[in-house]
Amino acid sequence: MKRKNLAAKKIARNKLTKTKDKKILIFYKKFEKKIYKSLNKEKFAIAVSGGSDSMCLAFFAAKYALSHNNKIHTLIIDHKLRKESSLEAIKVKKILTKNNIKSNILTWRGISPKSNIQLNARNIRYSLLSEYCHKKSIKNLIVAHHVDDQIENFFIRLIRGSGLSGLASMSEISNYNDNLKIIRPFLDFKKADLKYVTKSVFKSFISDPSNKNKKFLRVRIRNYRKDLEKEGLDTKKIIKTVNNLLSANKALNFYKQKALHKHAYFLSKSKCLVNSNIFLDEPQEIIFKCFSNILSLVSNTYYPPRSKKIVNLIERIEKNNYHKSTLGGCIIEKKDGFILFDREKNKQNLI
Repeated sequence: MKRKNLAAKKIARNKLTKTKDKKILIFYKKFEKKIYKSLNKEKFAIAVSGGSDSMCLAFFAAKYALSHNNKIHTLIIDHKLRKESSLEAIKVKKILTKNNIKSNILTWRGISPKSNIQLNARNIRYSLLSEYCHKKSIKNLIVAHHVDDQIENFFIRLIRGSGLSGLASMSEISNYNDNLKIIRPFLDFKKADLKYVTKSVFKSFISDPSNKNKKFLRVRIRNYRKDLEKEGLDTKKIIKTVNNLLSANKALNFYKQKALHKHAYFLSKSKCLVNSNIFLDEPQEIIFKCFSNILSLVSNTYYPPRSKKIVNLIERIEKNNYHKSTLGGCIIEKKDGFILFDREKNKQNLI
């Protein structure tokens, strides 16, 4: 039995290191080049849902770790938002194990949200992932967002009237917090290419039923795109627009950090004071970005509230009669020349 196990492991290891498919090798080399400078010899974590995108990431990341002698942590999230989630997580783990990829299942133990399911599901994922990375002193988390995700996000936020930060969407490297960096090496990979790799290597993957549910805006956008492509929608031009917005957003983030350093005082991870002089010293876009950043940090969620809600909050605070309100899991109170952001007590265990 032991010999059979060793033989199986050797076959699985060879699959990781000795891929002969030229198309897959081209994709892998592109992936390798993107993450080499960011990782060097540091350990890293990857998020795997079981879908074709993240399974491709699991294969490439495991191959990279073997080739470059990096320590890898492959993480599967059981968010408990669907009755099938635990069985799916176990199934994904078995597929990975069969291919000599070790993994850990992270299970959500908090209160399950009843509204804004997709947003809260993302926040749950990032909360579990960041907590694990913090415990293991991991500074790099790699996720499988790809070019189709980027375009869908652009249209979703365009429909919602997002500002520059929202339209700029995702960048290849961003900071979740001071201790964790998120890397997205697939942002110029098509979903079809990632699916090709996954089918070739694993033969199967998990299909999330919500990806076909038209009650979700993302699914409707996906269907609109198909119609727009028939009318000659140029994907490359959309990506070029997004990249231009990312460049402008990067410049504004530089000034946002200066403004935070000047006006914001973090009393703890869940409490921040902002000097009211920020309204005199900074332009509206910088104030907006500061408040958005603070709301995420104080509430301990990756995604801030929607732009319109933050703009409305800023407009109310600027009025003389403003006293207190809540937004995004925070209590925002104005007194004595300062604005206090404090995490709501009932949000301590709820994303």
